[in-house]
Amino acid sequence: MKLDTNSHSVFLLTYHLVMVVKYRRKVIDDRIANRIKEIGEYIGQNYNITFIEYNHDQDHIHVLFKAHPNSQISKYINAFKSASSRLIKKEYPEVRNCLWKEYFWSQSFCLLTTGGAPIEVIKKYIETQGEKRKD
Repeated sequence: MKLDTNSHSVFLLTYHLVMVVKYRRKVIDDRIANRIKEIGEYIGQNYNITFIEYNHDQDHIHVLFKAHPNSQISKYINAFKSASSRLIKKEYPEVRNCLWKEYFWSQSFCLLTTGGAPIEVIKKYIETQGEKRKD
């Protein structure tokens, strides 16, 4: 596992983001999905966010990404949703016929932290700090 660094810290912050099209309209094909990915990666540069994995279905996308401690995740997600919605509707006008009003993305999203160790292992590690080991 390779850790990220900056001048004062070592970290590994990974997140799983799921964004869903409003009312689960099935409007995402491979062309649109690739464009959404490009937009997300481009905007991510301003927030110290790097895509690790990306995939889609017809009505939602999944993104696994890395962030820095100074990344403003909620601001990134809002910028990503706003820009991708605006650009997709502009570049692929046929999508508008399938949407309700002007909304592309659902207002909600799912954001999960990810990591290598299960929570129970971390809890046990923290609980045992300061205890002397028996040999």
